[in-house]
Amino acid sequence: MKKYAGLLVGLGNPGVEYENTRHNFGFMFADAVRSNAGESACTRLSVGDDCMAWDCAIIRSKPHWIIAKPLTYMNLSGIAVKRLCNKFGITPENVVVAHDDLDLPLGKMKLKKGGGSAGHNGLKSIMEELGSAQFIRLRMGIGRPDQRGGVRDYVLEPFEPAEQDTLDATLAAAKKGLGIFIRRGMPLAVQHINSFSALSSDQNPKS
Repeated sequence: MKKYAGLLVGLGNPGVEYENTRHNFGFMFADAVRSNAGESACTRLSVGDDCMAWDCAIIRSKPHWIIAKPLTYMNLSGIAVKRLCNKFGITPENVVVAHDDLDLPLGKMKLKKGGGSAGHNGLKSIMEELGSAQFIRLRMGIGRPDQRGGVRDYVLEPFEPAEQDTLDATLAAAKKGLGIFIRRGMPLAVQHINSFSALSSDQNPKS
């Protein structure tokens, strides 16, 4: 069996109606990583109906990574993750899960290993299915709604046009952070990602 360096999972919901919504930030990141690697570097894997997956040479990494987008809807994301881990012999410690995070503003991110679900149903499902919380999380901030709106409606709304520059800058920084993680390890990747800010109030938004 081919050996993989790890599994990158982008969380989201399938379907046109969910494209570009805040809850699909993980899907956006997975797509951005594949696009950055190029079509010649990523090959679609036949792994069943519960996810889309690719064998991908991220930054020409050897061995390759698997990039996956579960298609089971957010609450059941762990089903596909567990099956991929079992099929390809990937341990939780070598799984990176990219997901939206209400507790961080758009333009901020955190990279960490382990922890709780913080109420995120995708993380909760992965933890239950893997029987472990010791996977790596790329928390991509989306902020919280104002008092007039509920969380459920907010996360299923598309990003605002005014947020596009911040969104693009965050995805670019996240891709760079993943490359640092693959080439140089967790501590330097944490330093890059956790110090990044694209908040409009910052003096240097894309540093």
